[in-house]
Amino acid sequence: AIDLDTNSYSVPWRLIGESVQVVVLAGRVIIRHAGQVVADHPLCQGRRQRIVDRDHFVGFAGSEGLVRTAPVELAPAALLRPLAEYEAVVGGGW
Repeated sequence: AIDLDTNSYSVPWRLIGESVQVVVLAGRVIIRHAGQVVADHPLCQGRRQRIVDRDHFVGFAGSEGLVRTAPVELAPAALLRPLAEYEAVVGGGW
């Protein structure tokens, strides 16, 4: 994404870390890379907004629109034991 006047505008994910040219023209934010237009967004009049084109994430892991609203439950680790068990085997304590 590029930041312009506190707003963030998406670019294709493959351009992360690349230099781009940004032009504001006729109420549009036009983003170019290597002479090609890679993004064209309406100019946002608000502040601290995110303007995102979902097509910019096609091919990126997790771009299918799956949103997790709850943490993923993981099975308990088989090799983790309470410290008391180790203390009983080795002895000692703090």
